[in-house]
Amino acid sequence: MASVSQRRTSSPRELTRAGDRLSFIYLERCTIHRDANAITAEDADGTTHIPSATIGTLLLGPGTRVTHQAMSVLGECGAGVVWVGEHGVRFYAGGRALTRSSALVEAQATKWANRRTRLDVARAMYKMRFPDEDPAGLNRQELLGREGQRVKDFYRKEAARVGIPWHGRQYVPGDFTAGDSLNQGITAAAQCMYGIAQAVTAALGCAPGLGFIHSGHELSFVLDIADLYKTEIGIPVAFEVAAEDPEEVGARTRRALRDRVNETQLLDRCVTDIKKLLLPDTDLPGDATDRVTLQADRGLEVDSGRNYGDGVVW
Repeated sequence: MASVSQRRTSSPRELTRAGDRLSFIYLERCTIHRDANAITAEDADGTTHIPSATIGTLLLGPGTRVTHQAMSVLGECGAGVVWVGEHGVRFYAGGRALTRSSALVEAQATKWANRRTRLDVARAMYKMRFPDEDPAGLNRQELLGREGQRVKDFYRKEAARVGIPWHGRQYVPGDFTAGDSLNQGITAAAQCMYGIAQAVTAALGCAPGLGFIHSGHELSFVLDIADLYKTEIGIPVAFEVAAEDPEEVGARTRRALRDRVNETQLLDRCVTDIKKLLLPDTDLPGDATDRVTLQADRGLEVDSGRNYGDGVVW
């Protein structure tokens, strides 16, 4: 892994952009401090300056230490901070969102609150996973039934592809060792996908509990997003790793998935797909200026910071 000073200036890995500000920067194995209005990333090979105003969200990977002054300037410039595993495959904690706009989470809540639009988003998610099939007109029972059969078929297809026996999905919540080595690899891959989806969800300011397929859990929307890439990325990696060697399949699957995430630019896709599902053909506000309005009747919004006690009519 290249050190901070060996990478190009600011070492950015941009996931998406709304205007010129909203980008992700991933750092690992360094100390993060403040120098004037910039943050610095220091390791044994030197120091890299990163203008804080360019940062949408800072992803802090393993081995990072961050000072109070660095967090202060990040807060002043409206940057978010997310603590993650290597390349975002695990989610530990998050600060403020990538954007000061509530547009994305409001769109999510609006679509979720209406039973018809909630089903529309569920159908769109199914279409993303299985583009060869049109889910229009399917109810939820039909969607779940078809998804279940497609995944079962995919397990058998992957087993044939890598040349190993498949005896069905075996998973006991809370007991990672309950299944065979292949099932342990599938579970490890799923957990990594959840971490990736949660990191992106937190950075975009979405509500993790408002799911369109999953429900009743604080991470329902995270599970929805992670499942979009289950058959394309997560399951194939687990089967390939298990076919190579059944030993330590969990740890090896996590490392292999980390590399596959980089190769496929999965974080970019997560951001793009969430915006496509919730706010298609719409750019999030790209400036760092707070825009606060007050809700009025008939869906209108009026300026905040103004007293409406004198019978002002709009």
